Amino acid sequence: MKKLGLATALLLAMTGAQAYQFEVQGQSEYIDNTVNDKNFTGAVQGTYYFKNVDATKGPLAEAAFLNQASNFSLAYNYGEYDEDGLDIVSHTYGAKAEAYVPTQLVPVYASAAYSHTINDSKNNLEFDDQGDRYALELGAVVAPNFLVAVGYTSVADQTSYDAFNILSNGVAKAALESGTIAEDQDAITARTKYVGAIDGTNMAVGFEAGLVYGESTAYNLKTDLYLTPALSVGASYMESSYNDSPNKAWGANVNYFITPAVSVGASYVNANFEAAKAAEEDADVLDTQTVGVNAKFRF
Repeated sequence: MKKLGLATALLLAMTGAQAYQFEVQGQSEYIDNTVNDKNFTGAVQGTYYFKNVDATKGPLAEAAFLNQASNFSLAYNYGEYDEDGLDIVSHTYGAKAEAYVPTQLVPVYASAAYSHTINDSKNNLEFDDQGDRYALELGAVVAPNFLVAVGYTSVADQTSYDAFNILSNGVAKAALESGTIAEDQDAITARTKYVGAIDGTNMAVGFEAGLVYGESTAYNLKTDLYLTPALSVGASYMESSYNDSPNKAWGANVNYFITPAVSVGASYVNANFEAAKAAEEDADVLDTQTVGVNAKFRF
């Protein structure tokens, strides 16, 4: 009877959960650039919410945001990169905490994150290196489901990626953001996020915009259309004044919750550097395309 009860509880968690406190997600991307088409990444993130998250308020993908759910996350990303004889294996680890604090005026938002990247060169064409980055954000939910936040990021050592950016936006955009800040630099960030229902339907729409001001400057835009609470399609664009390749990227994604507790998704990103092509025929142009798949499990 105990085994039957445990199996029933597990089945309910997988098929009909309307509230959850843990989320685990996995992601893998295939990378095809100008000089190589055999690179890939794999990433995983686990998130603990300090209170149960109600998944009935709107789009399932945005349940935590709509609930203003404070949380703590750990993430890891593995990547292999080959280019003109280079053979590098990259490991990125991250920890992040987010908090929403009610006040008499508006809910206040704060986050703190740390990421550490280890680049392990498998030959003598490149040195091994490792680097840290620290990030802080402060903001407020200035209107229902509308977040505005500003932040500070410090890249203390060598090239270092944001482990959570990789999982949210893909490795190509995370690399572009890292190049924008550059090594041993400080950066100012700003972002907004809004999710709202479309009147008279069960659909919703989400918008995000962000700015990174470091050695160079980058901005990004993202929108998602939630056709149902379970199904969404989205598009994104990012561009940087970073004078290297690639320096702009556009993407598309689709996500579907098979049940309120289990989702699958796919993404595509195209990153290029048209300016270099026009200026120099022999420019080191690394036009890049990535195709990713992801899955989430909530309980």
